[in-house]
Amino acid sequence: MSPPTPRLRRALLVLTTALAALLCALAPLPAAADGPADTARAADTARAADTGRAAGDGPADWTARPAGGGADRDARPYVYLEGTPGTALQDRLAVTNSGRAPLTVRLRGDGRAGAWIGFAADTVTVPARTRAEVPLALTVPPDAVPGDASGVVVADDGDEEVRVPVRVRIGGPTLAALTVEDVEISGGTIRYALVNRGNAMLEPRLAVRADGMFGTLLDRPERPLPLELAPGRRVERTEPWPDAPALDAVTVRLRVTAPGGARDEAEASATYIPVAPAVGGGLLVLGGLALLGSGAYRRRRARRGDPEPPGAESADDRQPTTETRPLVKAGPLVKAGAES
Repeated sequence: MSPPTPRLRRALLVLTTALAALLCALAPLPAAADGPADTARAADTARAADTGRAAGDGPADWTARPAGGGADRDARPYVYLEGTPGTALQDRLAVTNSGRAPLTVRLRGDGRAGAWIGFAADTVTVPARTRAEVPLALTVPPDAVPGDASGVVVADDGDEEVRVPVRVRIGGPTLAALTVEDVEISGGTIRYALVNRGNAMLEPRLAVRADGMFGTLLDRPERPLPLELAPGRRVERTEPWPDAPALDAVTVRLRVTAPGGARDEAEASATYIPVAPAVGGGLLVLGGLALLGSGAYRRRRARRGDPEPPGAESADDRQPTTETRPLVKAGPLVKAGAES
């Protein structure tokens, strides 16, 4: 039997690959086990979402939250303190161990206000099924700017951590200042940035309006945004515009406000041109110009009366020639013979 030709070998290789891919596609995937371990992990994730904790591999059997809230449903959602620059403010953090073994957690502050916090003990061991309250003191710096400051208290057991928000209202004159910047229009999306230029916590509100050549295209009334803007914070956001025009020149205006008199406006312009019709129209224009140019060239040749076949040399292309002949100088005629 003669060896297979290169073409036959390639065909066999393609056929083998296709057959292997078909078998892999038809093979059933292993079913995920829904056993007790998966149920426990789902419960851990749910409890972590309730407490603000990142779910880990072990059970979530401890919590950390502001003390003095009574039942869990009535607990304070964050530590809130008020004071003037240079004062020391006090509160307590409750760590509850609902497990069957002692729990050791480490405490630290994070963020602007978190850096001002000191604990009675940075490491706390809580016996099983016991709740411990840890005193904390927040010292407002003497040069702190009046307004709002935020941070967190972090409780970490080595595997998981709980973050308790901290908010501080610093006494003194406050300034609510908000700006909207870097407005851009990209297809069906409006991009912008919000910046808190004051010293107060802001809850911004946004209104959007877009005007085209023939009237208003978009008019969204003022509505609250799902965020709190701390002093000095900048947030980049997008505003969807699914029904943006296909052909128009538009101007988009954004207006932001916040309690305390903060207000700002910004705008951006864009031109919407469909790509396919624009390319087709350009080709039609070029084709029309080519036809006009060809017709004008033919009429010009017809008026000159010099129709030449394609490729023939025209009279304009030939250089004029001058025929040269020897120049003969005329002189007196001499008769033959001598005169006697």
